[in-house]
Amino acid sequence: MEKNIRAGSSNRGQLLRYFGFFAAPVLAAYLIFFADLEPDNPAVTNTLAVAILMALWWMTEVVPLAVTSLLPLVLFPALGVMDGKTVSAAYFNHVIFLFIGGFLVALAIQKWNLHKRIALNILRLVGSSPARIMLGFMFGTAFLSMWISNTATAMLMVPIAMSIVSKLEEINGPGLVRKFTIGLLLSIAYSASTGGIATLVGTPPNLSFARIFHIYFPEAPEISFASWFFFAFPITLTLFIIIFFYLRIFFIGRSRDWKSLRRKDMTQDYRALGPMIFEEKVLTFAFVALALLWFFRADIAFGSFTLPGWSNLFKNPQFFNDGTVAIFVAVLLFIIPSKQEKGTFLMDWKAAEGIPWEIILLFGGGFALASGFKESGLSTWFGQQLEFLRSVHPVVLIASICFLVTFLTEVTSNTATVETLLPILAGLAITIEENPLLFMLPATISGSMAFMLPVATPPNAIIFGTRRLQIAHMAKAGLALNLIGVVVITLITYYLGTEIFDIAKGVFPEWAKVGH
Repeated sequence: MEKNIRAGSSNRGQLLRYFGFFAAPVLAAYLIFFADLEPDNPAVTNTLAVAILMALWWMTEVVPLAVTSLLPLVLFPALGVMDGKTVSAAYFNHVIFLFIGGFLVALAIQKWNLHKRIALNILRLVGSSPARIMLGFMFGTAFLSMWISNTATAMLMVPIAMSIVSKLEEINGPGLVRKFTIGLLLSIAYSASTGGIATLVGTPPNLSFARIFHIYFPEAPEISFASWFFFAFPITLTLFIIIFFYLRIFFIGRSRDWKSLRRKDMTQDYRALGPMIFEEKVLTFAFVALALLWFFRADIAFGSFTLPGWSNLFKNPQFFNDGTVAIFVAVLLFIIPSKQEKGTFLMDWKAAEGIPWEIILLFGGGFALASGFKESGLSTWFGQQLEFLRSVHPVVLIASICFLVTFLTEVTSNTATVETLLPILAGLAITIEENPLLFMLPATISGSMAFMLPVATPPNAIIFGTRRLQIAHMAKAGLALNLIGVVVITLITYYLGTEIFDIAKGVFPEWAKVGH
């Protein structure tokens, strides 16, 4: 019976995907040949046609995300939106190199199993009661997700979690452990998502925001690694605490029949890794150095006091960016010899082949689409259509944006969703003369806050793949957290974000007026 239901659901999903595949180009063609949004500027209509085509194909994923992302290279020149050279340039920039450099360091950490040592060490230190085990997994997952991909983090943590669950089942029986297992797996998926938002490199939508914001507002103050962290980490911390107590209440409770693991069981797993080898020690140093170089590159302002960044030691500090730092550390790993494997280095190109090039092309497609929105005037057109929102309080607008993005990304790629909506929000901000950061920041963060469905994020899909929980478990627990996330992001953006990014409420900044 269950198999038949799944098959029927799969067939319906396939039909929906093929409908989107054929409907998207038909709708795009209709707009190009029969619609005229701005009579004096056909590029506006043509850009919207390309955007709809890409959005629908991104949503249905009948065509690979990366392939859909290449459409602007062909369609923008053909439809007179942008020339081929300009479109091509959008696909590689300093944000892409920030991602590549950060990912190379992450791959080196995975190659030498340093991430496993970090995770097991955290679990060993936190303790062995059910609540402490959950807290340890959440902390380890969130911390690792700040620096390496959410997908890789979840794939690392789930097998460790299942080994601990197996030991608990031996001691307590499968029935008593079942509910805790569901909560533990959910805690891994949720903390992977919330940890990823804390840093610019933690999850792809963050990097998409950094580049699209620069495309639209090149005169705006830089969104540095440190400024992003000061804004996003409080959101991560707040949600981390809420998620822990939420899952603890509903999946652990106060059972007195529970027999915990012994601390020595965790210590044995950690000792099985053996002592730290040379490669792990060097990577630990490189990892910490990279974080510090990112954090202290640019000046950090604390009220009237400013801590100067290390880039000021150079004649042209503005020449440095976070991508420069990431590539510098990544290159070092390719030239430091390995002691464990003679004649090789800490990093090699075989390991580097793990770079997710489809995500890089997805970035590029989003950046090209954002450039098309700006150059054609489509973002301004959208802003004009939404001008009636001028009288709505910014808090209501922020909450509405968070709600829209959170629930939209439940069924679509979070990166594609963010890259599609950010140009529209930039145009809205310009039209109603609000600081664009008030709308673009919460939209970006909300792109990672989908907790309800397996398809929403890779960590959700990974825990669902264990077959230890059902969609109903995820939907029931995730719905409340989705709504809590909307509230938390809205409040922190409006009250803390305005302080960190020097947003004067009700004042349209000069840098947002330039070129518009």
